[in-house]
Amino acid sequence: MTRTILPRGFRTHIAPYRALSKYGTYGNVAPFSTTTVRRSYADTIQNLKIGKHTRVLYQGFTGRQATMNAKESIEYGTNVVGGVKPGFEGEHLGLPVLPSVKAAVEKLKPDASAIYVPGDGTVAAMEEAIENEIPLIVAVAEHIPIHDIMRIHQMLRTQSKTRLVGANCPGIINTHGRCRLGFQPLPFFKEGNVGIVAKSGTLSYEAVASTTRAGLGQTYGISMGGDVLAGTNFVEAFQILAEDEKTEGIIMIGEIGGSAELRAAEWIKEYNRRTANPKPFMSVIGGVQAPSGRIMGHAGAWAAPGEASAAQKIKILQDAGVTVVDHPEKLGEGMKKLLAEKSRSGTASGSGPSQQRRGYHTMRRRPTAHESKRTTVEQRRTLYIKKSQAFDMLKERGIKTADAPASSDEKFVAVSIDRDFRQPCIIASPTTDPSRAFDQSRKFPFGYGTDEATSEKLLEDVSSHLGISGKGKQGLSTLITELVGLFMAKEAFVLQTKIAIDDKGELQVQGAKFGFDDAAFRSSKRQADVHALRDIDSEVREEVEAEKEGMIYVKLEGEGSIGTIVNGAGLAMNTVDALVARGGSPANFMDTGGKATSETIKAGFRIVVSDPRVKVIFVNIFGGLTLGDMIANGILMAFKDLDLKVPVVVRIRGTREAEGQKLIQESGLKLDAFDSFEDAAARAIAIAKGTATMD
Repeated sequence: MTRTILPRGFRTHIAPYRALSKYGTYGNVAPFSTTTVRRSYADTIQNLKIGKHTRVLYQGFTGRQATMNAKESIEYGTNVVGGVKPGFEGEHLGLPVLPSVKAAVEKLKPDASAIYVPGDGTVAAMEEAIENEIPLIVAVAEHIPIHDIMRIHQMLRTQSKTRLVGANCPGIINTHGRCRLGFQPLPFFKEGNVGIVAKSGTLSYEAVASTTRAGLGQTYGISMGGDVLAGTNFVEAFQILAEDEKTEGIIMIGEIGGSAELRAAEWIKEYNRRTANPKPFMSVIGGVQAPSGRIMGHAGAWAAPGEASAAQKIKILQDAGVTVVDHPEKLGEGMKKLLAEKSRSGTASGSGPSQQRRGYHTMRRRPTAHESKRTTVEQRRTLYIKKSQAFDMLKERGIKTADAPASSDEKFVAVSIDRDFRQPCIIASPTTDPSRAFDQSRKFPFGYGTDEATSEKLLEDVSSHLGISGKGKQGLSTLITELVGLFMAKEAFVLQTKIAIDDKGELQVQGAKFGFDDAAFRSSKRQADVHALRDIDSEVREEVEAEKEGMIYVKLEGEGSIGTIVNGAGLAMNTVDALVARGGSPANFMDTGGKATSETIKAGFRIVVSDPRVKVIFVNIFGGLTLGDMIANGILMAFKDLDLKVPVVVRIRGTREAEGQKLIQESGLKLDAFDSFEDAAARAIAIAKGTATMD
């Protein structure tokens, strides 16, 4: 029997785990049979149906950010009933404040909780909400340690009362019910008929603005978030939108990393098959040009061994009948056209893959991503150690290593995270050949904090898949046991090894790539010994400099004539992808973070212009909570302070965009401002190629 090591706050009376369904949810989503039913996390999907009826609680209610957010949400129409501040009882914003979640649940009867507890207190707040069975919790915080989130999911997957949205996301909103849990920029939302589900916050805002401009508006905005593990995935959100009477079309925003988009494609294909008049789906997928092995701003924006690339995800979605476009500006008019076709024909234009793709003629052909042209220096969202350091860790644990050349018999074994099952897993492939690894790689998930990973059954399954027997099988068992122990003890997110059987029939490790969670060190000062292994001198200077400023910068190889400065990881990925699709050559990926202040823009300019390849800088900013004119003033200040000689093209969208564009256009500096991405991108590319100059 599997022994469970209970995480803190874990309740022993909750139902045991059931297998993952083919669509990526736990347990059954079909009508229950008359046999004994074990309830599961899948039973909480309906808790996403927020509206006027939803009684909202704030955890961390009296904090500055929570106060500002609550005021906006209350003014919007959200039924906020009170909040929690540990050890305090009184009033705030004219609403009751209770000293604990338990007391608040007893007195206020909340349907949902918005968590605004600062720092590493977010995890404890989530645990408290789960223990008190609040139906819906929304966690917006970034940089929660991966292993803390896995512990939260071990709690969630064995209960049937609480649903999570997040973490690292803008939250959830229902426009018709005037209910917001999160920090979505309210001015862009309009009651309408399109449901939006997104990994990226900034790209979801772009989708909202695009559908509002097209006169469609929105029903729900549901955030999947950019973390490795999402409380609610695409398929679970689709189940709400598909049955929502006001939702006529559905938009999904995906990106590199994980297989949520693949599960979504499976679900859409089945939905189109079984539904007489299916709703059309559109999508944008970011990270087509992402260098192999890099984390692109979001904690979850990286592909584990054997996972599909962004380009592969696009193809799979298209084959399922989804219209995929290369920029969110196209979503509004594109969905408007699909809905019009659906109305004329009485059937969805997406009832077959070819029909939906023909229905939208302005989509550009995406170029193939050439990963070999990109730098392979590791990112600092997490820490990868050197191969020699990884070998040292293995040797300390009695694992035989050898610097041998790759062979046709080389196999792959890793411990990482299965995002579908929301659990850690062993990944095994009988080949290391990249052309075959995607098809032959298999994941073996195991419960976090349990001994399932070292059970005889799992070890037998892995060795059978790899075709290893005899002494090699014993060595494999030892390797997996030690890798799992290291994964848990040192808070790794991926431990990859390449293995082979030597002439004595014994297993040896011939390659190793170990990645550890940076958030565990930065937010909680855990794993200091691992992070002391970092060698800053071997890293790209611009990337280290950006990190000091709180930004993510990835230097790209090639011609690299266009420097990019973007607020938001998803938007930054899409900016690079879209520039390449239009014939441009970006020099870098840069995510300034959620707020584009004058200081971050100035630091961004300084770092980007330090690359001598850059002939023009393309600033792509979506002002959600940040005002467009404030962004423009920041750009003007930075331009003057740094005495920039490189021409700058600015695209500002969002709040007070017209005012921001006017300030730049009338500045008299070598700056161009645009509202349209197409116009701005064309201008930047022309300047980079020398076919246009600044006036």
